[in-house]
Amino acid sequence: MGLKHTNAVLGGALVGGVVLLALVGLVYTPHDPLEGDLLARFSPPSAEYWLGTDEFGRDVLSRLMAGAGVSVAVSVFSVLLALLLGTTIGVTAGYAGGWVDRGITVLVESLMAFPGLLLALGIMTVLGPSKWGVVLALGLAYSPSVSRIARGAALSLRQRDFVIASRATGHSGLWTVFRHVLPNCLPPLLIFATSIFGSALLAESALSFLGLGVPPPLATWGGMLSESRNAMDQAIWLAVFPGAMISLSLLGINLLGDAVRDLLDPRMRGVMA
Repeated sequence: MGLKHTNAVLGGALVGGVVLLALVGLVYTPHDPLEGDLLARFSPPSAEYWLGTDEFGRDVLSRLMAGAGVSVAVSVFSVLLALLLGTTIGVTAGYAGGWVDRGITVLVESLMAFPGLLLALGIMTVLGPSKWGVVLALGLAYSPSVSRIARGAALSLRQRDFVIASRATGHSGLWTVFRHVLPNCLPPLLIFATSIFGSALLAESALSFLGLGVPPPLATWGGMLSESRNAMDQAIWLAVFPGAMISLSLLGINLLGDAVRDLLDPRMRGVMA
């Protein structure tokens, strides 16, 4: 089995495992992730608490499972929002051209001058900590990058023969965009979506770590890392397990993203990894 196939299988297994953990966490956890037992606080991993407990006696495994659902949901909705906004803006600019393209490009380039996480931090400072606030902040933060990809694809397509023929036969610009331009923009956008999914997951964890993400008592991996700072000397597992989940998730997303790129990008077909 080639390296590309190995990466695809490993990436798919890691991402699938995280998604499965999130789905199971929606319907079942070994203990209530929000209910603590002060008599069991800082208990090390054991038969009853497989990954130990935190400072309030809450089961770490249950909180990891619940946090997986929150992190995956926030990341997925953030990417979908970024794709919706960015694709709409980018395709409009690339297909319309002229002053519309110039105006949108200036706005997008201005927003891209700010790093995505910094822009999200600014938005969350205004909105305050909330689950859907994180989705909105990350979706807005990553939409300029999506817009740039969509605009480039639309610019390369607007002068293609099949697009010109569609306009020449009397079809409206909107029909031409949905029928011919947008479908041919999807492959590069899907490839890019895998990369920003990993960035969104990391950004959500960072915002929660800083106290600007999903507010407690909901469990998040970044929030669990933040809570572990005061107990590193007596309960190292509180930082190890959520940190490992974030790292393994990002590894799986990156490997799976490479596989998607190899599958959808014609330039990568036949290239040995």
